[in-house]
Amino acid sequence: MLRFAVSVFLCFSTVASILSSVALSEEITCSGLVPMKDRNDKVSIKDFGGVGDGKTLNTKAFEKAIDKIKQTKNTGGTVLYIPPGVYLSETFNLTSHMTLYLAKGAVIKAIQDSENWPLTAPLPSYGRGREQPGARYQSFIHADGVEDVIITGENGTFEGQGEKWWNMYKEKTLKYTRPSLVEFMNSKDILISNVVLQNSPFWNIHPVYCSNVVVRNVTILAPYDSPNTDGVDADSSSHVCIEDSFMSIGDDLVAVKSGWDQYGIAFGRPSSDITIRRITGTTQYAGIAIGSEISGGIQNVYAEQLNLYNIGLGVHVKSNVGRGGFIRNITITDVFIDGTVMAIQYGGKSGDHPDDNYDRNALPFVKGITLKNFVGVKVEQAGDLVGLEGAPYAGLCFSNISLYSNKLNGPTSTPWTCSNVTGGSHLVNPGLCGALSSSC
Repeated sequence: MLRFAVSVFLCFSTVASILSSVALSEEITCSGLVPMKDRNDKVSIKDFGGVGDGKTLNTKAFEKAIDKIKQTKNTGGTVLYIPPGVYLSETFNLTSHMTLYLAKGAVIKAIQDSENWPLTAPLPSYGRGREQPGARYQSFIHADGVEDVIITGENGTFEGQGEKWWNMYKEKTLKYTRPSLVEFMNSKDILISNVVLQNSPFWNIHPVYCSNVVVRNVTILAPYDSPNTDGVDADSSSHVCIEDSFMSIGDDLVAVKSGWDQYGIAFGRPSSDITIRRITGTTQYAGIAIGSEISGGIQNVYAEQLNLYNIGLGVHVKSNVGRGGFIRNITITDVFIDGTVMAIQYGGKSGDHPDDNYDRNALPFVKGITLKNFVGVKVEQAGDLVGLEGAPYAGLCFSNISLYSNKLNGPTSTPWTCSNVTGGSHLVNPGLCGALSSSC
């Protein structure tokens, strides 16, 4: 049933894309940013003792295979082929100039031994683990300081076995911040495509301090109530593209971040030039989230052709006192929402703080957010637009937006609320608050 649902929604997304372009072949894509490579050198995990029986621990096999690739130094790089089977493993590290290729029916499955899971240092732009002070658990698939890495295949699966981690979070027994499923740090020229990621302990794909990253044609799955299972979190990274993907998860489908309060301000690395297109998905949180960790700044984000259903929020722009940083030049267009608690929310008092040492005078600068060509049905509330006193959200533009109630016979009966926001609107139904009612 799940595979059928995924197929239906992917088909729906494709149809919507075709309607907005002359032909599928003419669709705009970011695939050229990090092109797929045909690598002549190829090894199989079985060459290093890998056993896909779902019981044998394959950590040593992965380490040996990747160490061999690292030592080979083939100028064209090497493919590590994962044949059909279930390969149980602890966390392992990728290296530069490699392709991790998952065949159809291949599953790389994380162990659930949290007691012996390796730790890594907190991100300097966060100052501590996102959930707990101090170190954090290393991601299942990890890479730091690499380049020219491809993760792809025939829709093979990364299985995070996250339930134990979710339960520890809910029961407040976590010692450290949960591990992401796939994390790249300080890396460039990364491509992730044609794979399934499911049941991540925490965030699914997390490029942080990276450049030139493409995520396309992926499926990301987790239960609706799985905590913090964000789909893709672009974090203090530049030239990132997320496109043509389906996500059914427990938190934001795509989030853009750049550090947390005084630590993010000091680190000072923004997220910039982020493209998001042709994403279909469902979650109890947001389709697109900007923040709330924005302390290094976020700029030049473009999102289009989004199909969101049974979703908590369509678009969520969030910040807080102490964040500092900026949000500017954001455009989100061509969005269809079928069922949401709130279509659009801008929140100036969102998210917590790493500690009590944040600067109460560090206010975020938010200017230049354009939302256009939105249609929403079964919308409970149009939107809640609340900037910060002393730091209003400015230069907002809402254009060609129609949001309808459950009855489908007119605009949603619960309109907008607005405070500390300036800008304008054009063809918005229901009409916006006074400060945003003039043209833009």
